[in-house]
Amino acid sequence: MRRTNRKDQQTWRLVALYAGISAGTVLAAWLVFRLAVGVDPIGTQQAAEGLAAGNASARVPLTATLYYVAEDGMELVGLDREVPADPDILVRTHAIIEHLLTDPPAPLVSAFPEGTRLRAIYITDSDAYVDLSQEVALAHSGGSLEELFTVYALVNALTASVPEILAVQILIEGQEVDTLAGHVDLRHPLEQNMKWVSQPDGEEPAPTAS
Repeated sequence: MRRTNRKDQQTWRLVALYAGISAGTVLAAWLVFRLAVGVDPIGTQQAAEGLAAGNASARVPLTATLYYVAEDGMELVGLDREVPADPDILVRTHAIIEHLLTDPPAPLVSAFPEGTRLRAIYITDSDAYVDLSQEVALAHSGGSLEELFTVYALVNALTASVPEILAVQILIEGQEVDTLAGHVDLRHPLEQNMKWVSQPDGEEPAPTAS
């Protein structure tokens, strides 16, 4: 009986030892996995969800102020329109110009001659160079006030709605030009000028860049 009990005890000790080794192996393997991965799987999922939410918020539309000619043809009127809130400045600038070249809600009128198209946009430092099709000059009415409206509808919209842009120069068919219709000097980038923009009653005109 004593031999049998001693043998049984040795057997149970071996079983316990092997079980301990197996448990230790599993625990060690789990620790190695955690160290190798470096993050909790739950935390990884939460991080991915946070990144997706951040990307979604980046796609929320941006409100840009665009300028059109008033019904009486005597001033520019600001109108808020939604454009993509894209981190790429060219995407935002392109969207704003395309809005300017389309017909606004009545009774406002586009400051650009019918048929004017955007050919290209170039950004250097804080200056934007906007290349328009020849219709912007060939189909222009030629009046000095109308020319001012065309130029500053573009300049003011970009400088007011794209913080990275401080001045705008208009090109035609890829070339620098002196003027559109003989009145406004386009040989250099122009800064924002709100002189011809309608102001709500009782408000002073917005400051004009020097």
